[in-house]
Amino acid sequence: MRDFESAPSLTKQRRRFDDEQTFQKRSARDGGHRLPDADAAYAVYEAEQLGGADRWSTWRDSSPLQRGPEPYPDWLPLDDAAVDTELGILKTGKEADVYLIERSVPGTDRAVVLAAKRYRNTKHRLFNRDSTYLEGRQVRESRDNRAMAKRTAVGMQMIAAQWADAEFTALRHLYELGVAVPYPVQIVGTEVLQEFIGDHATRTAAPRLAQVRADSDELRDLWEQLVAGVSLLARAGFAHGDLSAYNILVDDGRLVIIDLPQIVDVVANPKGREFLARDAHNVAGWFAARGLDVSGEDLTRELIADANIR
Repeated sequence: MRDFESAPSLTKQRRRFDDEQTFQKRSARDGGHRLPDADAAYAVYEAEQLGGADRWSTWRDSSPLQRGPEPYPDWLPLDDAAVDTELGILKTGKEADVYLIERSVPGTDRAVVLAAKRYRNTKHRLFNRDSTYLEGRQVRESRDNRAMAKRTAVGMQMIAAQWADAEFTALRHLYELGVAVPYPVQIVGTEVLQEFIGDHATRTAAPRLAQVRADSDELRDLWEQLVAGVSLLARAGFAHGDLSAYNILVDDGRLVIIDLPQIVDVVANPKGREFLARDAHNVAGWFAARGLDVSGEDLTRELIADANIR
């Protein structure tokens, strides 16, 4: 399990490959005015280097296992000189907020908009329903398990890190399996950086399935995409855990599943069947209400068979 550090804030961070740049403190006076000390001088220097961005790219702060699967996509700047600029908040939630981040290489046209999901600190977190999701996710140290069960400050921080790590790991694994999920760029602390699904030119997120108005043919196509996605999940031994029309995006006709921190191992979790059934009934009910001849019971049976649960 990773160290339970908080998500990186968008403050000016020291550029690693410029560590050799030093500023000597000077006590001399010039014209009766004290010269800036080393910290102030470096702050000015770094602000100039960042060129208005909020931080250096955090790519080098993550290890290979904390990055998305290779080959890395061509649209992702991996340069040491890349910087991150916060564009604003995209979505607020009980456990985490999602921000828009532009990662770019100054002096070039290389830039991409990313979604940064940041789990909140322990004073604001409201993981009220996490106990059933966390079954089967026990950590090795019994004292850590006790801290999480008692919701101590340390335990809550562990839970936050566990949720962030669970989401990133799920995205990474499911992306490799071919499930339609955002590409997981990296995880640093409790910030999960991932592909932004939507219009990059206007920085407008793709609509949720609940917002889509589609004709019967389009509904059928979306349903088939969804069944294919959740079947892949089930065959890998997982259920989304909270699937609904509100955490599925439709990007120019392509269905993308999001919000996976509560992903459930349906074999290890004693309530695995229940999670599969709930996911199936939630999405089937939405499509059925719009005139599509589908059944939550039928989809549940398919998913249980795909997961090979006896």
